[in-house]
Amino acid sequence: MHFTSEQRLDDAVLERKFTLGEIPGILWTPGSASAPAPLILLGPPPLGLRRMYPRLVARARQSAVDGFATATIELPGSGDRPRLPAAEQARADLRRATEAGEPVSEEIIDALILPLVDKSVPEWQAALDALVSLPEIGGPVGYSGGVISIGTRLAVVEPRISAAVLFAGSFVPRAVFEEARQVTIPLHVLLQWDDEGNDRQAALDLFDAFGSQEKTLHANMGGHTGVPQFAGDAAAQFFARHLK
Repeated sequence: MHFTSEQRLDDAVLERKFTLGEIPGILWTPGSASAPAPLILLGPPPLGLRRMYPRLVARARQSAVDGFATATIELPGSGDRPRLPAAEQARADLRRATEAGEPVSEEIIDALILPLVDKSVPEWQAALDALVSLPEIGGPVGYSGGVISIGTRLAVVEPRISAAVLFAGSFVPRAVFEEARQVTIPLHVLLQWDDEGNDRQAALDLFDAFGSQEKTLHANMGGHTGVPQFAGDAAAQFFARHLK
């Protein structure tokens, strides 16, 4: 891990940009931490860190108030990283199906999501290896947000993640439903009831499939970007219970 820049935000949170091989990322740590801080991995959507920065830094600053360090990395094919030709083709097929009013086939969903999961999960694990070796990071690790299929896979294969907040706002391949049955960590799932780009029934079925003994579904009215503040507060309380 190579840090490329750092700055102190107004609330004394230290923001450091880094690269891990070809992968860009950002680490935020509380300014007043007197001991190593638990870590929350902030999963971004595949829209690029530059575009998502305002939303990510807002979440990071709130987490810092609660005593957590947070980190995010650029997903494969996003931002300035090389495009993934298969994913680009799947996005084009998705647009054609949507514009024609046709159902999105399982083949399109698989081509769009599964390669992204296969490539990004090992990258998250490599980033986690580097992050937990830092002296300012210590204690349990959580995962928050991003593509729900990535969060599901990480919850299965990464034993260092002890709790997760997942956002039900992306397509879910059928294979991920089988992986969900292997998830055992505590989960807090956010669902926007009127999310125009999300299959609500698939989100409910995925929640039902999760094997965790403790899992909470927090559903609210509104579209994809309309998550109310109190829903975010509930997610913060969830992490406070499980990471401290």
